Amino acid sequence: MNKTKKAIFQAAIKVFSMAGYNGATMDDIALNAGVAKGTLYYHFKSKEEIFNYIITEGMTVMTEEVDSAASKEQDVLMKLKTMCRVQLKLVYENKDFFKVIMSQLWGQELRQLELRKVIGNYICAIEKYLKEAMEHGIVRKGDTSFMAYTLFGTLCSAAVYELINSENTDVDQLIDNLMSYVLNGISEK
Repeated sequence: MNKTKKAIFQAAIKVFSMAGYNGATMDDIALNAGVAKGTLYYHFKSKEEIFNYIITEGMTVMTEEVDSAASKEQDVLMKLKTMCRVQLKLVYENKDFFKVIMSQLWGQELRQLELRKVIGNYICAIEKYLKEAMEHGIVRKGDTSFMAYTLFGTLCSAAVYELINSENTDVDQLIDNLMSYVLNGISEK
């Protein structure tokens, strides 16, 4: 991503996060990016195109970072933990980006449908870690697609928990607890 597009990317996340999609304007994005409105339109034809760009780019970065960190692990359980740790770390470091994602997941507008498609692609990446864990007997056999969506939702919920309780949360302990609950359930057994 070139310097101008990076500035637009960062500014758009900030503007969408603060004003919401409907409240954001091309003028606000250009102003926050420090570019002329003509420059903004040179790179993007519309607000929706900018939105789709930031979602696609942001989720691509997240997938690449998760895959890069997890691929360094030999142990299948550590791959799952690493995937969780990296995703949560990215949520904390990019709160505005995830605020934009969470605010636009529901609805039937084209951008919302596109966002769900991009999220679905990321969840497919989670699914491959779960399939590998099943093959090694770490996770019981089942519907990996549903498990991947459930794990993604659980990670999002853990991020909300940490954001609300950030003053007394140890992220490593949070991840260990999360993995324990995911792998062992919450029942007393």
